[in-house]
Amino acid sequence: MYLAILCIFFAVLVLVVVMERSDPSSEKNSTPISVKKDLKNNVPLVVPEPPVLTLDTALYDRKMIQLANYASTTSTTTVRLWPAKTVYPKVGAILPFSRIVAYYGNLYSKGMGVLGEYPEDVMLDKLALEVKKWEKADPTTPVIPALHYIAITAQDNPGKDGKYRIRMPDAQIDEVVRMAKKIDAIVFLDIQVGKSTVEAEMPMYENYLKMPNVHFGIDPEFSMKTGKRPGTVIGTFDAADVNYVAEYLAKIVRENDLPPKVLVVHRFTEDMVTNYKQIKPLPEVEIVMAMDGWGPPAKKFGTYNQVIYPEPVQFAGFKLFYKNDLRAPSTHMLTPEEILKLKPQPVYIQYQ
Repeated sequence: MYLAILCIFFAVLVLVVVMERSDPSSEKNSTPISVKKDLKNNVPLVVPEPPVLTLDTALYDRKMIQLANYASTTSTTTVRLWPAKTVYPKVGAILPFSRIVAYYGNLYSKGMGVLGEYPEDVMLDKLALEVKKWEKADPTTPVIPALHYIAITAQDNPGKDGKYRIRMPDAQIDEVVRMAKKIDAIVFLDIQVGKSTVEAEMPMYENYLKMPNVHFGIDPEFSMKTGKRPGTVIGTFDAADVNYVAEYLAKIVRENDLPPKVLVVHRFTEDMVTNYKQIKPLPEVEIVMAMDGWGPPAKKFGTYNQVIYPEPVQFAGFKLFYKNDLRAPSTHMLTPEEILKLKPQPVYIQYQ
């Protein structure tokens, strides 16, 4: 009888130990788990929860210092505007961990950029060659190809609503998204609002912006706040416009659990972007101020040093023109090696 009681005691003890080890709330089990059922054998399965991803802030800081591009001999008393003092991005951010190399244009026009100038396969092959050049010039920074599509183009006639702009059909944007998928590229939708506003135009593209690989660009040159016709004067955006776009993108990122969006703002004069100190980068949106001027190398460097370097927002970009950059007196288009000498180094490169 004593032997029977002893067997029952040990059986109960084993059962308690097994239940404790399988209890998710047990202090001995530090790995979050979930319980699913094995339908074949009708028994519960313990499955570890996926780990929570976090941003590598140490790597982020190192990359930002690298992009600032100050020589090791630079005096510590020198005022350093870069890296820009800003927020850390949400996990999954592209910048500054990679460099973006983009082809710009519109599928309806051969004159607006290389994206629409060549047949699809030729254009994609040319982009691949540029990507390789940048990979060779800076092996420490991976390169992501991009197609930067002008989804709204400014016009010299008012149109039916008097807004001096025309929206491209969704079918054209779908084509760009399809082409990008072939080479694992990201997409930028760019808007030239004319006499319209970012508030009126941006919601048109919300369905596309919900895609994780679709980002955004705005062009102050064709934002005609003065009422002038596009092309007659250089337009402007204020920090309030940039912040509206950033906040709109951030809302989409939060509501759809997306990685951060990249926002490109074109610029080649001081007045194209006003009140830059009030621009607020967000964890969900990485802002690139991209030098958009054309001309010989000295002029392009001068413009960059005048409008990008002294007004840090978050990241810097640089635009290259296959044709306009070769107009006399220019003798060549800048190479990646030459551009990487800039302070800060551009992390977004666009070819037109």
